[in-house]
Amino acid sequence: MTLYGIGLGPGEADLVTVRGKEVLESADVVYSPGRLSRTVALNHVDESKIGDLDFPMTKDEEKLRRAWKEAAAEIAPNARDGDVAFVTLGDPNVYSTFGHLRRTIDAFHSDVDLEIVPGVSAVTAFATAMGVEIEAGAGLSLREAAAGVSPTGPDRMILFKVTDAPATHEGLVEAGYDVTYGRRLFMEQGETIITDDPEEIDERDYYTLAYAEKEDLEVEQATAAFETEASDAGSRSATAAEETDD
Repeated sequence: MTLYGIGLGPGEADLVTVRGKEVLESADVVYSPGRLSRTVALNHVDESKIGDLDFPMTKDEEKLRRAWKEAAAEIAPNARDGDVAFVTLGDPNVYSTFGHLRRTIDAFHSDVDLEIVPGVSAVTAFATAMGVEIEAGAGLSLREAAAGVSPTGPDRMILFKVTDAPATHEGLVEAGYDVTYGRRLFMEQGETIITDDPEEIDERDYYTLAYAEKEDLEVEQATAAFETEASDAGSRSATAAEETDD
């Protein structure tokens, strides 16, 4: 019997993987750490399968440790007797609450078998929505930018938790970056926003990411030459057509 950590993807119900859906449907109990992940899970399982967990809204580490110990104590017996799922938005190993549960289970209930079912992470969903290729040839870093922090250094960055976009934007622009923001991308809850104006997303929202790229950055891939060739071919065709008309 197993405890599964299931990544639900960015928030749209049809972006849950086939494997994730299968495990959800076969699980005896499904636990969720928050309202959004619960909403996505309910697209695939009946509400009667949802287990109750209480997570306090606090930064007090002692209270959080106590809450995770209580959650693990609730989940572990069910995982010994059957298959249990703990769902989280994105991927369980990328900025996820599942890591807290895994560490707590390992510490206090080490006999429980654990398995992770990957999901579409916020990184890949964001890159897709923004048309950003995660490719070779230029450094790309994942950084956290909560509370107006402006990380700098790499040529390209994807920033998580952009909770004060105007402050973050100011620091990045001063450091020579072009910045674009995306909020609640591929999510069914809330308004989706893509903008390069930080004032449009000045309201605090945990589900805001940013893509920052050094100004005038040039990355030449081998196949980029095809675009130049296609452009040149189009120009030659247009010129030939004009000459024929003459």
